[in-house]
Amino acid sequence: MTDLVVEVGAEVTSDELNVLFRAAWPGHRDTDFGPVLSRSLLRVTARRAGRLVGYVNAVGDGGVHAFLLDTTVHPDERRRGLGATLVRTAAEAARQHGAHWLHVDFEPHLTAFHERCGFRPTAAGLMDLSGPPAPVGPRG
Repeated sequence: MTDLVVEVGAEVTSDELNVLFRAAWPGHRDTDFGPVLSRSLLRVTARRAGRLVGYVNAVGDGGVHAFLLDTTVHPDERRRGLGATLVRTAAEAARQHGAHWLHVDFEPHLTAFHERCGFRPTAAGLMDLSGPPAPVGPRG
């Protein structure tokens, strides 16, 4: 991976992130990442020849938990270990920030990737808040 620069805490703009996300995620709609970036515990960027080709964001709870979000690698850079490098770099940086636990949610087809990065399966819950509230049923 010659001329690849991986950095923790480097500045990144919404424009750069939108270009990367459009390439990596079909259907991505441009967004203002300012509020997201302002809440980051840390972010890891990867640039090749100055162009953003990889990104991961970690947010914290102010205590011992950190959450990995938006791991993204440009399609031209995939299958070379960059995603794992981003995740492992973020994990070490989160440890240095005092995190004891690093959480991640992912789709089933990404299980092997996350296991290679050191994550283990856990039971967790997820609630979709994008639609109307779910009906509350009787306790069982």
